[in-house]
Amino acid sequence: MTLHSPLLDGSQKVLMAGYLENLALLERLHRLLLDVIKDEFERVAILEINSVQALLLFNIGENEVTAGELKSRGYYQGSNVSYNLKKLVELGYMHHQRSEIDRRSVRVRLTEKGRKVRGMLADLFGRHAEGLAKRGLVDAGNMENMNQSLKRMERYWTEQIRYIY
Repeated sequence: MTLHSPLLDGSQKVLMAGYLENLALLERLHRLLLDVIKDEFERVAILEINSVQALLLFNIGENEVTAGELKSRGYYQGSNVSYNLKKLVELGYMHHQRSEIDRRSVRVRLTEKGRKVRGMLADLFGRHAEGLAKRGLVDAGNMENMNQSLKRMERYWTEQIRYIY
């Protein structure tokens, strides 16, 4: 059914319009996040990695993970996680090691160079959170409500995917 379907009543049309706006916002916000990271890296002259690679470093944090674990988290749609991990290893941002148990599996963790980039992103995100609060755009309660709504949407979509298969 489309937004203008005669089968939708007034409240359903409002809900559908809101849902479609949410989808568009999610997509735009992700692209904007990548642009914000790119701009910050250009400002501090880090040009050898891209914003997707920087987000990989940020999300890995102090953990040791496999490429499969990163893919399953779903942060990197539209990017080749294996390629990006390989580049980050080549550039010295990550260590990699084959698993002793499953030789096909490679575990990765940040190097000191990778931790520095992660710290830069943590600082950037901290400044953004503080800026949102100072300007009265989003407070902690609003942020928590937004997060809870997005988590419910994520659960619903996950259930839909599982239902199909």
